[in-house]
Amino acid sequence: MLDPNTFSAELQTLLANYAGKLLQSDGPGHDELLNDRQRIHARWQPVLDELSQLGTQALVGRCEEAQDLLHENGVTFNTYEDDPGKLRSWQLDCLPFVIDTQEWEQLEQGLEQRTRLLEALVEDLYGERRMLSEGLLPPELVYTHPSFLFPAADDTLPPERPLVIFHGTDLVRSRDGDWLVLGDWTQSPSGTGYALENRITLARALPNLYREAPLKRLAGFLQAQLRSLAALCPNQREQPNIVLLSPGPGSPGYFEHAWLANYMNCSLVEGADLVVRDGQVSMRTLGGLKQVDVILRQINDPWCDPLELRGDSLLGVPGLMQAARNGEVAIANALGAGILEHPALAGYLPQLCRRLLGEELRLKGRESRWCGDADQLEQVLAEPGRWWLRDVKAPALPIRPETLAPDDLDRLHRRIRRQPHLFVAQARIEGATTPVFNVTERQLDPHPVNLRLFSLVEPDDIRKPPGERHYRIMPGGLAWVGEPGTPLMESRMVKDIWVLAPVPQPHISLLRQAHGPIVVTRDGQDLPCRVADSLFWMGRYGERLDIRSRLLREAFARLLQEDQDESGDRLIPDLFTALELPYPSTAELAELYRKQPAHHRFKQDYIFLRHRLLELFSEEHPDGMPWLFSYFLRNCRAVRDHLGDDAWRTVNSLRQKFNDMPRDQGAMGGQRHLEGVVTDLAAFFGLCNETMPHHYGWRFLDLGRFIERIVCSLELLKLALLTARRPGIPLWEVVLATTDNLTVYRRRYRSQLHPSAILDLLLFDETNPRSVGYMLRRLERQIERLPQPEPSPYRNLETRLVIQATSTLHLVDINQLGELEHSAKAREVLTELLDSLLAPLSELSNAISYSHFSHAEAPRQLVTMQKSV
Repeated sequence: MLDPNTFSAELQTLLANYAGKLLQSDGPGHDELLNDRQRIHARWQPVLDELSQLGTQALVGRCEEAQDLLHENGVTFNTYEDDPGKLRSWQLDCLPFVIDTQEWEQLEQGLEQRTRLLEALVEDLYGERRMLSEGLLPPELVYTHPSFLFPAADDTLPPERPLVIFHGTDLVRSRDGDWLVLGDWTQSPSGTGYALENRITLARALPNLYREAPLKRLAGFLQAQLRSLAALCPNQREQPNIVLLSPGPGSPGYFEHAWLANYMNCSLVEGADLVVRDGQVSMRTLGGLKQVDVILRQINDPWCDPLELRGDSLLGVPGLMQAARNGEVAIANALGAGILEHPALAGYLPQLCRRLLGEELRLKGRESRWCGDADQLEQVLAEPGRWWLRDVKAPALPIRPETLAPDDLDRLHRRIRRQPHLFVAQARIEGATTPVFNVTERQLDPHPVNLRLFSLVEPDDIRKPPGERHYRIMPGGLAWVGEPGTPLMESRMVKDIWVLAPVPQPHISLLRQAHGPIVVTRDGQDLPCRVADSLFWMGRYGERLDIRSRLLREAFARLLQEDQDESGDRLIPDLFTALELPYPSTAELAELYRKQPAHHRFKQDYIFLRHRLLELFSEEHPDGMPWLFSYFLRNCRAVRDHLGDDAWRTVNSLRQKFNDMPRDQGAMGGQRHLEGVVTDLAAFFGLCNETMPHHYGWRFLDLGRFIERIVCSLELLKLALLTARRPGIPLWEVVLATTDNLTVYRRRYRSQLHPSAILDLLLFDETNPRSVGYMLRRLERQIERLPQPEPSPYRNLETRLVIQATSTLHLVDINQLGELEHSAKAREVLTELLDSLLAPLSELSNAISYSHFSHAEAPRQLVTMQKSV
């Protein structure tokens, strides 16, 4: 126990207030910081020593710094890119959850036993099924669960490799101080990436504390996980191809998927990236099909194979079950392991442990009742206030009867009576408390905390018999604040978990020196087609967002000018056209004028037009800025593991700007906001250009940007020089400003704007990066360096389209464009030129997509045709 008198007066006040809050709670209960005599547990010594030296003000600053780091790295739980308002980083508490060495040893033993038990159980359920035949488990409990996969059942062959190599366990400390298991995660356990990111973030925010603290390190566990995955390789290749199968950017845990793939140096893939051919799983890449040896899946069982499992799944790989059944690919965890997540198993595990392992269960689970048992169902219905309910089809979402309206509760009871086997009741738990630092009020608050800990089969034991395998427990994990059983996604606060060691531990990194020959590689040919597709559209949407931001900025600027000076040329109608906004009709404006006195007409006109422009900041606008950014963000997230940290911080800066869009502010506020968007986009693409290897992926990004830029430049020229309501110098100046060429033009000509000079600068000058001529040359150069699906002596379609556009530009008679303002013939020539350039460039995107992203495969003859005699 610690003497609080050794701490600073400020920390003593915090601790005294914390002790007072505990005394005000309902009766005595276990607390992680203070014992029942209000003395501090010794394991908190390093944490409290650091807090005493820092002081409250400095601690607040460190907490805010940690939060900024999480935001910059885009660490989020519920990142659904189709709802910008819900994009948020979680709150990370600077105070860890501390476990001492002796208690951790007991937890380790219990977690290791639990993994052995679940592995033995799943092998029995998909093998001999003795637990069912002996009556230790009701068959209805197993066979009605959606994650029991009948295609995976085979009682003839024992598994060559463990079906569960990686296992997550949710625990909570009860008010009595006992550890209770809340549930197991065996399909696609999430949290290791978040746990390590929390540790890295706090180590940067509190470097002295984390450098000197005697705590066990986490990176060695991920290192062992990578070795275990490699050991699963069916053909024992030295360099197995390991991929992480993710549902995609729409998944709430996509950040962790990308983070883990990048950290463990394996490819991040989606279902569409993989294909089964001749019983083998291959990844579609720009260089062709590449065999996959091991799949670390983050997709639940029923969605993995639409051919044998859920036919409506768009996430899985057709034929994956058969490939796994044939031993051509290893999947971690094995398909079918989801049955172990059945919440009703908790009530049967003690007897199953005695039968399968000959041991008593070390870690108790929360009290559970399976409603499929008539006696247990009556107990549940007789005491409705005692239980939380879970539907086995959605076990992660607890049903809390006390929150339901009477009619809803009645409907729930009827559902349970009708299908009792689909419901499990779990007793409510009062959790122990742990200190959480409240940054706003600058005090310590007691809250219950849930923990997720992880276990792993040792890499060297993967191919050993079940009785000879050893297991490794991650010395830490993920903790989140909430009542016991609160889903991880519902929590607003997470904590790092400290496991104390006898002495400070060395830092471990996956980036270690190789002790043998290594195959030197350069990214490119093995790039998944989907990644190249996302990079291409990231470039297109990013460029489209940049041009839209510049045009809207100009519209706000001109609106402000015209509000102050009614005599100026009104460019707003043409800018509305460029922004694809409907300009108010004459009748609408007349109605506005009728309602206002003459001296107020222009002011009312200004308010109406400003409102129309500000609508583009609304999330409800189908072509608004948030909608456009959401598509850009979706493609950025799809290639998260290909973007550098600085580039990703820029994306998060953009995300924050769009969350804070000035929807209710004036034109000046909108103008300033757009300047920040333009700057961040320039920084993002600059970082991509400077830090991304210039392989095929970067080339597709470049192609997307410049195709979009050329098309938008041509449409702007067509508007300004041919179709505008008010053509002339003010509109030409807007075109130069939007293309960022105004300074170049003034330095070069220093005279009044002239159409011929503008055309030369934006069409023909190949030294100007914003000119069509320069961009066509760049497109041609990038296309020439792309992989060709099939060798051919002839030019492909995309090359021919660029040559067609380039030839059109080079063969135009420039002299015919000289008198554009006064010659109908010149206007006709320019119209034909711009249309002739737009046609092939509009088709170019489809040509690139078909050649490289469509995943089209050459037809194969399945039946040999014999010529009749």
